[in-house]
Amino acid sequence: MKKKIARALALLLLPPIGALLIRLLYHLNKKEFHLDPSVKNEPTIFAVWHGDLLMLPYLYFQYRKKPHAKVLISDHFDGLIISKTIRYFGFETIAGSTNRKAVKALMQSIKGLKEGYDIGITPDGPKGPRHSVSDGVIVMAKKAKADIVLVQIKPTKYWQFNSWDRFKVPKPFGVLKYYTKRVDVTNLELEEAREIIKKGLLTHEG
Repeated sequence: MKKKIARALALLLLPPIGALLIRLLYHLNKKEFHLDPSVKNEPTIFAVWHGDLLMLPYLYFQYRKKPHAKVLISDHFDGLIISKTIRYFGFETIAGSTNRKAVKALMQSIKGLKEGYDIGITPDGPKGPRHSVSDGVIVMAKKAKADIVLVQIKPTKYWQFNSWDRFKVPKPFGVLKYYTKRVDVTNLELEEAREIIKKGLLTHEG
């Protein structure tokens, strides 16, 4: 009973606090945007490493003034908190992951792209290995004939968790550096596409 109450309180309190924290940290940092101008105004997959995803909403808004996106989030409890948090930024979610309900989540993502939604995904989520690229993002792009925008978010000052993904939280009064690169993997073999995605997401790794 105590665990159920604690979880209910967490689901009630943590999402609005988390959304407020993201907004606060964004506005307390300077920003540098190094954006690929070739990104199209068509349904697109936005991919970022799991450890760098916290400030992703503000990158998305550089390309889309009005959010029309679904983010693939794992369906465990932590994922539910994340889902509720990002809804404060106007995003919808798809429950699933590379480990659980993978096929259903993949089909929903492809359907979403064909219906005109952008899709947000962490290729190495939800549990790694860190900086690995799962098949899902490649299959998704091929089936929906969608581009992938590789996103890197590099804060100059940050706290880093001792978790599998080395999750980063920007500190105030630094610089948030955003980098993007559009890639088309629809005609590539699986391993070639995987290598291009991984290399593109590590270009500015420091």
